Amino acid sequence: MNYFELYNLPVSFNPDAVLVKQEFYALSKKYHPDFYINESSEKQDEVLELSTLNNKAYQVLSDPQQRLHYILELKGILTEGENYALPQDFLMEMMDVNEALMELQFEPDAVKLENIKKEVEDIACNMQQELDSLFAAFDQQNKDDEGTILKSVKDLYYRKKYLNRINESLLKLE
Repeated sequence: MNYFELYNLPVSFNPDAVLVKQEFYALSKKYHPDFYINESSEKQDEVLELSTLNNKAYQVLSDPQQRLHYILELKGILTEGENYALPQDFLMEMMDVNEALMELQFEPDAVKLENIKKEVEDIACNMQQELDSLFAAFDQQNKDDEGTILKSVKDLYYRKKYLNRINESLLKLE
């Protein structure tokens, strides 16, 4: 059973946060181990497993990044250990940013650092806008368009992961 089914919600990159929380609390009460203290050990194990599943579901569905990863895996778009090839134009743009970061390691310059941070922030903002548009299209699409939308989401997912590593490098330079 996937997390969306557990919470009786449609698969969505933007599930209703109030409904997610309501389902979490309802299942937390239903599967609280203390209510099954007098049950058999098998039943206690089953309830503990369901309680753990509920906690994990809430953790994933309430965090946008984890939810994104989960949906891509759920739909079979992401595979473990995949060697995804990012688009060449993106890699060239990131190569320029990485070179600038390397220069700053040897010759610190607060103005250049701020400019790079702004550039990376702009890239991240544009990616998020594109993702938000794709998320809306996914929620409104028919099944014929799902694959195309998910491939675009996957590409942006990997770009964001790359950009997160750049942000980590920026933090080290501060």
